[in-house]
Amino acid sequence: MARGVDEEKRSTLRRFAALGAVSPLVGLAEAQGGSDARPALVGYLETTPGAHFSKIRDDLGLGTGETQHHLQRLLDAGAVESRRDGDYRRFFPAERFSEAEQTALGYLRRQTPRGMVVALLREPGASGNELAETVSVSPPTISKYAAALTDAGLLERDDGYRLKDSETMLVLLVRYADSFGEEATALARDAPRLISLGD
Repeated sequence: MARGVDEEKRSTLRRFAALGAVSPLVGLAEAQGGSDARPALVGYLETTPGAHFSKIRDDLGLGTGETQHHLQRLLDAGAVESRRDGDYRRFFPAERFSEAEQTALGYLRRQTPRGMVVALLREPGASGNELAETVSVSPPTISKYAAALTDAGLLERDDGYRLKDSETMLVLLVRYADSFGEEATALARDAPRLISLGD
């Protein structure tokens, strides 16, 4: 059984290391030595920017200490950067995203805010009750996240709810759709229509 788990881990690391091999940051990762773990971490963050520590560890099948060690080496090398997001520390490829984009990605990595953003890209100006119905959560939950998104500078609440920079949100959701799940993938398919509506 352990052998099967080890093979699965190696396969996952090799797959993400191959993605990392095309990153301009891979040289920094390789210069730090180690196994496939560091190139795999770079590859993973290229496809899943804004992931938090536990998700990175679990998706790559690494141990806690192993993940901490390799992420710290990548941070020290300047290949990766991180920011605190509430109870989480989120990780990004270095010098790739502005502070506003990192904040946006942090919220997009959370299911309810992501659902709200997708709904608002489709129906700008939706009310709290409409969002609650679309996202399948309670109105107080929508209010809580709407307040957080407003404080983060991502949402405005004048006449219904509207995204402040819908273009950036759409680009991030489409570019990393595979890492966000089915709702983002469906949005990516509709992106040309949504862009034409905004013109």
